[in-house]
Amino acid sequence: MGAACARAAALRGLSAVLYEPGPDPAAASPASAGMLAAQIEPDDEALLALAIRGRETYEPLAASLKDTTGIDVGFWRDGIASVAFDDAGVERLRAMAGWQRQMGLSCRWLEAGEAREAWPALAPDARGALLAAEDGAIDPLLLTRALRVDGERLGVETRHERVSGIQTQGGRVTGVVTERGERPAHAVVIAAGAWSATLTGVPRPLPVEPVRGQLALAPWPRDTPPAILYYDHAYVLARGGKAIIGSTMERVGFDASVTAAGEAILRRGAVRLFPGLRDQPFERTWAGLRPLTPDGRPILGPDPQLQGLWYAVGHGRNGILLAALTGDVIGDLMTGKALDFDLRPFLVDRFSH
Repeated sequence: MGAACARAAALRGLSAVLYEPGPDPAAASPASAGMLAAQIEPDDEALLALAIRGRETYEPLAASLKDTTGIDVGFWRDGIASVAFDDAGVERLRAMAGWQRQMGLSCRWLEAGEAREAWPALAPDARGALLAAEDGAIDPLLLTRALRVDGERLGVETRHERVSGIQTQGGRVTGVVTERGERPAHAVVIAAGAWSATLTGVPRPLPVEPVRGQLALAPWPRDTPPAILYYDHAYVLARGGKAIIGSTMERVGFDASVTAAGEAILRRGAVRLFPGLRDQPFERTWAGLRPLTPDGRPILGPDPQLQGLWYAVGHGRNGILLAALTGDVIGDLMTGKALDFDLRPFLVDRFSH
């Protein structure tokens, strides 16, 4: 998120500094599966509309980053399916498909036979699936790297310092405080993920809490085309001949450890979708902390009281999906460009009402 915002600011002619203390194993981006699940994850109309915008930024961005950095960010767009296993699931997903089609989105319902034909390794008791054919994925590590490399090309300076707070005077931002001292700034963008609420000097409490997500890596089922399949919060994603399996939703504070209980949850979810994964060993497990708000929507835009303070936090399970769009939104707002959509559902002062 920070890399996207810094690059977007530099693209618009601003002098940008990215404060990044170093890779944090608990951070959300390295732990992400990188799904662009715009039509699968969001569950309210405002967030769905934002998610669609976010998804649509990636095809041109991936091409642009390949041209300027030489990095292929692994953009993949062959659809994501959400699978039903009972009557309630069929009813919910059929209703969801109808709602999305009414909004003009590409979405179709696959009957059980169609789903098993598409994914031969799918559990035989699957009742059908909602297919969002325009959803996809991107490699989060390569994306972050490409954004940073392109940002540096554009003049972004990276400082490996941890910011502990912001400085203000006379109703406006004047800089940040790091372990190395005070750093002046005309504007500050808070994009510190789950740690955003720990910063001092912010004029209001930020309702952002860490939610742990555990993931695992296993071999991809044989004779099954690459795919991304969902069931509830469980998913299996194909990348590089492997299956990325996720993910838990655990409110455990800033604990990003991997647990036996978490691995069991991942195993159950994976086997529910692909029974062939039952005996496949997990080659790797890891976890990260998602920044989640009470209503599940991110906090985007300016602080209403403190001039020069901007928010790009609280993206929850949709961080990679919304990262590029968030950068563009913040960059446009900082340079006075009007947005062509309503940002009010995502402003920080919605929590003051």
